[in-house]
Amino acid sequence: MSLLSKLRLITLDVTGTLLAYKGQLGDYYCMAAKSAGKPCPDYKRMHEGFKLAYTEMAKQYPCFGFAAKMPNIDWWRMCVKDSFVKAGYEYDEETFEKIFKRIYSAFGSSAPYSVFPDAQPFLRWLHGKGLTVGIVSNAEYRYKDVILPAFGLNQGSEWDFGVFSGVVGVEKPDPSIYRIALEMAGNIAPEEALHIGDSLRKDYIPAQSIGMHGLLLDRFRTTDAKSWRQSGATVLPDLVAAQEWLSKNLKDEPVAAEQNV
Repeated sequence: MSLLSKLRLITLDVTGTLLAYKGQLGDYYCMAAKSAGKPCPDYKRMHEGFKLAYTEMAKQYPCFGFAAKMPNIDWWRMCVKDSFVKAGYEYDEETFEKIFKRIYSAFGSSAPYSVFPDAQPFLRWLHGKGLTVGIVSNAEYRYKDVILPAFGLNQGSEWDFGVFSGVVGVEKPDPSIYRIALEMAGNIAPEEALHIGDSLRKDYIPAQSIGMHGLLLDRFRTTDAKSWRQSGATVLPDLVAAQEWLSKNLKDEPVAAEQNV
């Protein structure tokens, strides 16, 4: 009996699982600064500044300001402004607003992303097998409304529902986000569900903690993959391998038998 035959729901992470970032953060901040007549910021400083600013904003206003009822654009305006400040760049309000609007527009489009070629075929294969497909992502509404559809990953044809942290007010690694997914899928039992992602901490552990099956993708051959396997996780290179793994005959052996595939 294959694992697939035991499942009714498969949920997937987005970034690193279905989509990848394209280029560097500095590329988009540089283009935005130049469009406002300013020199290109230093890439390394900009990257470090953004990491610090994003971490602080996520701590102060989690889930893109959900609890504070902060408009999405205002959350990002504060984050981007602080990113520049932490990188050592300050602009007058008019200049910053020009730069910010360019950045906000870019990251609300398909421009900074690319879709993995196995993403759409895998999602359609799952639907063809009669499974419910959900998206579980620490992202805001633009992933749902703009970015995923721009790559042909549409609600209805490729996925059935999405649990986006900025929309529901819960974010990974909180296991509650996976409970919400089970409820949205029609109160499916956790043992009948599998989550696929690329983070042991945010995807595998919290999904397994509520009784779901878990699978990690190591698309970029990270050094972390060895420790993932040592912790008991099933780790595969891509969704093509995931499809094969789901289809193979497990001969009623526990899922743990496939840990080191």
